[in-house]
Amino acid sequence: MVRSIPEKMKENTHWDNLFLKSALQDSQQAFKELFFEFYPALCVFASQYVSCEETAKDIVQDAFCKIWAKRKKIKIDTSFRNFLITTVRNNCIDSLRKQDMAHRYMGKKDLSETPASPEEIYTLSELESMIRTALAKLPPKIRQSFEMSRLKGMSYNEIAEEMSLSPKTIEAYISKALKILRHELKDYLPFLFMFL
Repeated sequence: MVRSIPEKMKENTHWDNLFLKSALQDSQQAFKELFFEFYPALCVFASQYVSCEETAKDIVQDAFCKIWAKRKKIKIDTSFRNFLITTVRNNCIDSLRKQDMAHRYMGKKDLSETPASPEEIYTLSELESMIRTALAKLPPKIRQSFEMSRLKGMSYNEIAEEMSLSPKTIEAYISKALKILRHELKDYLPFLFMFL
């Protein structure tokens, strides 16, 4: 069913209000709602530019990371939806440009120096690096139990057996790890569910 113009305008206003709530009130819940609403369609959109599905997902996630990091400074002239589509399209073009530059470099052709733009500061790889740094700060047993749970997919009982501890202790360790990580990475909470 095709939506009428007033319905579309009402929907755009809803997304704009959610973004304003994210930016002005630091509402992670509002930003998560935007992420879950737009992420699937944007991945399909990005895959029209880049052939690899994983690259398309990375580009969309990266766009959301950048928007969250710069939410206080962003000025939107049209609608949040249009701004998001434009951001993802530009990220796709940047990705293709970098890919082309990498191919030329591998072919030992001249490579023009292109400095990273301010928008490229917050990347998924940097977020992953921050998560690794935060994990390294955890006490050894807490980190070990957390990594076994989140990275290896082991159950509390399996971890308890391997570490010769009780499942309740493992549960307490992982709860403590999550509390520490939430504090260490508080500015990136909307994106942690992608990794943890």
